[in-house]
Amino acid sequence: MPEPENHRDEAMEPAGGTGASMDLAQDEARSLERRPGQGTAPGGPAEKPRSLWSDAWRDLRRNPIFIISALVIIFLVIISIWPSLIASGNPLSCNLDNSQKGSSPGHPFGFDNQGCDVYTRVVYGARASVTVGVCATLGAAILGSVLGGLAGFFGGWGDAILSRVSDIFFGIPIVLGGLVFLSVVTNTTVWPVVGFIVLLGWPQIGRIARGSVITARQNDYVQAARALGAGNSRLLLRHIAPNAVAPVIVVATIALGTYISLEATLSYLGVGLKPPTVSWGIDISQASSQIRNAPHMLLWPAGALSVTVLAFIMLGDAVRDALDPKLR
Repeated sequence: MPEPENHRDEAMEPAGGTGASMDLAQDEARSLERRPGQGTAPGGPAEKPRSLWSDAWRDLRRNPIFIISALVIIFLVIISIWPSLIASGNPLSCNLDNSQKGSSPGHPFGFDNQGCDVYTRVVYGARASVTVGVCATLGAAILGSVLGGLAGFFGGWGDAILSRVSDIFFGIPIVLGGLVFLSVVTNTTVWPVVGFIVLLGWPQIGRIARGSVITARQNDYVQAARALGAGNSRLLLRHIAPNAVAPVIVVATIALGTYISLEATLSYLGVGLKPPTVSWGIDISQASSQIRNAPHMLLWPAGALSVTVLAFIMLGDAVRDALDPKLR
């Protein structure tokens, strides 16, 4: 006996009706539940997309310039914290009987005018230089990023005031400003020098941060977050800051080496760090008049300063190349 028509329709329905839709929905659900990297492409599993930071770290690990400069900087940081690991003497212990003598067993770099061990003073001098460079860079980066980021995000009269103040600071010669500002300071610690460098160093980083924030706030994801009701603080901290911080990191890394050389310059001129603080700039200043009679007094601290500044500049260049999307 033939089946009713409605029964035949129901039997045929899974081939292209509701049953097929249910099967398609189940397939889509299974594909959404599949973890990243478990694609169905015939060529192999799909690769998980990498972020800018993961790509940058992959490039940095393969860059010999970054590896060499990073190893030098790590070594400098270690001896800055624990100089006694490689220098057992006292940098302030001097004997005039050894004045300007050359290298000898236990004193590979010789002695200076006062009979102090040059090797010990070079090792202990790294502490002051690295401390000034790191603290000044952190201070300038934080102050410049906050002021520049807020000015770039909100704009208006605050942005105009910050731009004019930055122009004033850019017009001050940094060495001349140091001679005027630090000549009245009697404190022999590193903090007056750090404060001066932060005072004249933040406008550069502030201008970079301002431009990065202005560029980032115009992106579609920021506009979408604003349309969904995100507040200013959430937009800044969650969406804009992570995408605008890369140029600031690059500039700050390169500026760190510049700040170390600036401290040495000011100490050489007699207005930076002052004795009894041990500094490469102070040793270079004291040895400059005796370069013909005892060149070793000048060459070793000057060489240490040059290697340190070069390491930080090379590190900044490597980070810049890794974070620049135009080079990919």
